[in-house]
Amino acid sequence: MMSTKTFLRVVGTIFTIVGLVHLLRLLTGFQVMFGGWELPFWVSIVGVIVAGYLAYNAFGLSKKKNTKK
Repeated sequence: MMSTKTFLRVVGTIFTIVGLVHLLRLLTGFQVMFGGWELPFWVSIVGVIVAGYLAYNAFGLSKKKNTKK
């Protein structure tokens, strides 16, 4: 079974990747279409903020001394 520290590091890595993909979309102007509907850029702005916050907290929690090893 995976330890809490490892789980939080995996989650932090996933959210970091998601945030970077949203940031890349903002920097390159890449358009995303879903069934003829274009995803607005403000969704990626929110995605960068939320994913960054979640990644920061996951990595921060993984460094606390009271997490299971």
